[in-house]
Amino acid sequence: MKGLLYFVLFFLQLLCSTHCAVAEEIGKSCAATDSNGTASNVDKIRLGLEWFMNPDHLPLIVAQDHGIFASLGLEVELVEPTDHWEAVDEILEGRLDIAVTEPLHLAHEAADGKPVLGFMRFLHTDGGVMYNADKVKRPSDMCGKTISYPGSPGPGGPAIVNTMVEADGKLDCPLDSYGKYNGGFYHTNAIKDGNADLATLIFWNFEIPEAQANNLNVGFFSLKEWGVPDFCQLIFMTTPDLFRARQQALRKLVLAMRKAIAVIHQTPDLAKDYYRKRFPVEALGSSDGHTAKAVQEATLTATLPAFPNDFMMANDYYKHLMRWLVDTNQVDQDSAIQTDPKDYWTNDIAW
Repeated sequence: MKGLLYFVLFFLQLLCSTHCAVAEEIGKSCAATDSNGTASNVDKIRLGLEWFMNPDHLPLIVAQDHGIFASLGLEVELVEPTDHWEAVDEILEGRLDIAVTEPLHLAHEAADGKPVLGFMRFLHTDGGVMYNADKVKRPSDMCGKTISYPGSPGPGGPAIVNTMVEADGKLDCPLDSYGKYNGGFYHTNAIKDGNADLATLIFWNFEIPEAQANNLNVGFFSLKEWGVPDFCQLIFMTTPDLFRARQQALRKLVLAMRKAIAVIHQTPDLAKDYYRKRFPVEALGSSDGHTAKAVQEATLTATLPAFPNDFMMANDYYKHLMRWLVDTNQVDQDSAIQTDPKDYWTNDIAW
């Protein structure tokens, strides 16, 4: 009888081990055993960031360090890009499960026919153009100036700036009048070093405090005030296939972000402490520790209000964004007509 029992137990253990190996291979939850020998399900998610980790990602840091992910059975790996990457390609090639992106890039990729699906917004800040205030006083003054933007020499930077110029009443500024500089995401350095007069797309909560801490004479024009769709938001995206396969785990992620944002809003000092412990100023490698600390504190303070309680986005928002992309010759009309927002954005688990 014992022999039969041992055989049954061995068979069940083998079956569970095989199941776990297969599940891990496709990135799904796998039965694990805790220190008490109790089976527990852990959903592993590889989450790619759009930039190096910074205060915009505070809910993710809080969810990790406050134990929120663990309490919901999630193990979330935060992956920073070593350089610019195409997040959807990283997902399709199996190196990521989901990624952080912006609505602008999501709409672009959808129009390009890539299999993308956004499913949750977690940051909404004010964004737009930072400018050298010694050279620019109002949006129309930006005509013909040199722009620093990560996609240079592509059309994105001039499209944003020229929309603002036209909204300020100057309708005769040719697109080819703009200088183009690719300073990556280091917008403040581009202006500080004299390589550009303007920088876009900048987040008000990040680059403006950074520039002010470096005593730069800069100003800021907001997208939403000068005719450009308000796309300075961070969202989660994946592929439609992965969304369907991992919907239960992704719903847990949404709940974890909701809990983390509640911690940020209700106990902001605790949330700041989590960030400071993760990124102590002494470890930033700056030659000016006082300036580095000032930037970190100013950025944290400016970022805390930018995490919304509403994670949903409207289809009408994406329709308007796509119309602007067509009007500024960034997406062709035929591609836009064939790209329905409901095919690349869902609110199904964002509630």
